[in-house]
Amino acid sequence: MANGTEEMEAVVVIDTLVRAGVNVVTASVHDILQVKCSRGVEILTNVNIKECAEKDWDCVVLPGGMPGAEHLQASPTLKHILNDQNKAGKLIAAICASPAVILAPMGILEGKKATCYPAEKFINALPKYEARESLVVVEDGNIITSKGPGTALIFALKIAGKLMGDDVEARVAREMLA
Repeated sequence: MANGTEEMEAVVVIDTLVRAGVNVVTASVHDILQVKCSRGVEILTNVNIKECAEKDWDCVVLPGGMPGAEHLQASPTLKHILNDQNKAGKLIAAICASPAVILAPMGILEGKKATCYPAEKFINALPKYEARESLVVVEDGNIITSKGPGTALIFALKIAGKLMGDDVEARVAREMLA
């Protein structure tokens, strides 16, 4: 997480994954663990991103928000983690600006369908933008992408399903009245 991260895209995903039984670790790309989100909400992360570098992750989730996505993109450690994750074919999930600002410039979306926040500068950055209104989450191989704050719950449930199984995804959705 970073200063300027979109609150909903972080908290909704964290909460949903915890409800699904996922062990969630939040990491700051800054020198301090507390990040100030795009609307002023402050979140205390668990660790600094450097503590995550040589560990094995089932999934790496990138919230969006600006300038949060730019701060994430500027982290060499996060880029290292994402490259390792992608090379291993492991799950990477990104929402809002993050597919365009982080994943596309790294080449991680090459040949993959993806979606993002529907602003022209983000859409134009994606190699294969999926624009249908009905597609609020796009899954292609090991990549899951979504559009923005209003799609965060559906995005989070999709991640939960990939990590914990369809039955857990359905249970959590039912319990959350989604």
